[in-house]
Amino acid sequence: MTPYFQPQLVNPPFHDPGLYLDFLFARRAILFDLGEIRALAARKILRVSDVFISHTHIDHFIGFDHMLRLMLGRDKTLRLYGPPGFLRQVEARLASYSWNLLGTYPTEFVVEAYELGPERTARSARFSSRRTFEREPLGEVALVDNVILEEENFLVRCAFLEHSIPCLAYAFEEKLHVNVQKNRLAEMGLPVGAWLAQVKRAIVAGMPGETEVAVPVGGEMRRLTLKELGPALEVVRGEKVAYVTDVSYAPQNREKIVALALGADYLFIEATFRAGEEQRARERAHLTTRQAGELARAAGVGRVIPFHFSPRHEKEEAEMRREVNDAFSNEPCAMSG
Repeated sequence: MTPYFQPQLVNPPFHDPGLYLDFLFARRAILFDLGEIRALAARKILRVSDVFISHTHIDHFIGFDHMLRLMLGRDKTLRLYGPPGFLRQVEARLASYSWNLLGTYPTEFVVEAYELGPERTARSARFSSRRTFEREPLGEVALVDNVILEEENFLVRCAFLEHSIPCLAYAFEEKLHVNVQKNRLAEMGLPVGAWLAQVKRAIVAGMPGETEVAVPVGGEMRRLTLKELGPALEVVRGEKVAYVTDVSYAPQNREKIVALALGADYLFIEATFRAGEEQRARERAHLTTRQAGELARAAGVGRVIPFHFSPRHEKEEAEMRREVNDAFSNEPCAMSG
């Protein structure tokens, strides 16, 4: 299956957390967490349309200033999603600068911020450069199944976890992936063309097999059903990417993490401390390498990528990765307490 999205950590595992998800066939990307992001080229940052913040500790949100500076002066809307209190924090960051020269800019840069609540609602506000980033309420919406963003080809859902403060984990889920078998299309006497986009949209939307699509053939339009076009189409489950960081190994967190990451192709998960440091991890509300691997195994993910290692273990990266992989690859067993 041809991948449409490419996930990569922004920084090495001992530095600020962050996951960059690149849309390979569009000039777009999304970002999970906004710590130090200078490792990303400016052109990559400018492709970001949405940023999903786990919580606003400094190593997860300090990159907002760098992103703001790059995007200011451009016609662009940036959407930010964060935990309870997030609207106030975004407003305060924007209000900390003097904006008396914004009137000289011919462009409009807009920040739309969404504050997610465990009661399954999202409060939102708009901050426009044309109004010196004054807060403009956009209202409140209900979250269905914790889905916070849904577009034609994918959705993003969240889980509300605890890190001594509320902390969000996220899952990016591509909808059905439709591949066109060009050789079979040719055998059916059908051309490749823009009409296939309509076919893909209909399949992703779950339209019945009797749904008809207009196909240009030999200068005429033929109407074929999705069922008739089926032999030329390969429909597979889309990719899923989960992002989990800064959480304790409490039972309620474990249950939510496994449910969120269930069956993910990639699980990016913090592994801050070494196996055997459970007490320290509990005090700091973080995971150990063994706990991260056990969660990945319980969720049945395809691949686990650990990050957010404690700097105290900077010379032990290989050992930490081995501990995660050992816990991930072991035979199923009860997760450690």
